[in-house]
Amino acid sequence: MTEPSDSRVGLYIDFDNIVISRYQQLHGRQAFQRDGIRDFDRSKQGADPEVAARLAAATVDFDAIIDFAASFGTMVVNRAYADWSVPVNASYQRQLMSRAVDLTQLFTTTTRGTKNGADIRLAVDVVEDLFRLPDLTHVIIVAGDSDYIALAQKSKRLGRFVVGIGVAGSTSTSLAAACDEFEDYDSLPGIQKVTVVPPSGDTADGDTGAAASGSRSSRRRRSGAPDAAGSTEPAESEPAATAPAPRRVSTIPMFSHTEDVAFDEPDQADDVDPQTFATELLLRALQIGHAKGDAEEWLNTGTVKNQMRRMDPSFNEKPLGYRSFTDFLSSRDDVAELSEEGPQRLIRLRPSADA
Repeated sequence: MTEPSDSRVGLYIDFDNIVISRYQQLHGRQAFQRDGIRDFDRSKQGADPEVAARLAAATVDFDAIIDFAASFGTMVVNRAYADWSVPVNASYQRQLMSRAVDLTQLFTTTTRGTKNGADIRLAVDVVEDLFRLPDLTHVIIVAGDSDYIALAQKSKRLGRFVVGIGVAGSTSTSLAAACDEFEDYDSLPGIQKVTVVPPSGDTADGDTGAAASGSRSSRRRRSGAPDAAGSTEPAESEPAATAPAPRRVSTIPMFSHTEDVAFDEPDQADDVDPQTFATELLLRALQIGHAKGDAEEWLNTGTVKNQMRRMDPSFNEKPLGYRSFTDFLSSRDDVAELSEEGPQRLIRLRPSADA
């Protein structure tokens, strides 16, 4: 049961903004339009395999975004805004629905798409929720568009803690300054590093027109990305052989509207070993805990368990064969180390597990 003092979080995702920005971060300015990604359907016969590989390499790991958002408190609003009839957007439906994301449909009313419609609809919904939900403490905006500066400022004036999440090179510096906290997508726990070398000297660019920054620095990419990503583009590095397996559903887009993948197909998480799943959940919770403080800091085990339950409300150590959460942690000594000195039990991530 949620305690009255708990922080309550609203997550608002400008889906097109983050997907387009990520694609252009990896493949260069205007690459999304140049490759015709909006209308590209890789499930169709004859679809360009090189474009399909580039699209797969730029897959956004929304699990990492949602897990990070859950670290701020109980999530009471979880929405993503897009035209979900577009193939590239529809490919994420199962992943988002598995995390209880409310998919807000934006119908295309002009030949230019729904970009401005997403901005306006998201902003209107946030302002409405601020007055309708007085106990909402945190507003998390997943976008880098400078159009959201006024929204961030208004939310802060109304007493909310504002967090922004955007893609490096496609984020307005003014938006970052307007937030209480701003996180680069590549820096979120669980996103694997990838080296980006923009083609023809171009830098990544999103729909904000903001100056690109750090285009040659290390990037991170979710371990679920396909091997083809590194073989078709010189901008991609080869996937690490020791990269951990995907923790939840695959981040490779699943086209739920095609005949090959039925919409009511069982969730891929059902095929994951429960013990492995729990270990990956613990790893992510510890990474997030350390990311919020000192990397060497000891964390309270109760706080870690609460974070794991926020990321996956179904987590329970007893069905896994452990009498207590402490027993569960003790069995994962290759991932974490425990300290039981004094009245509190503390835990921290082993450096070798975060390599």
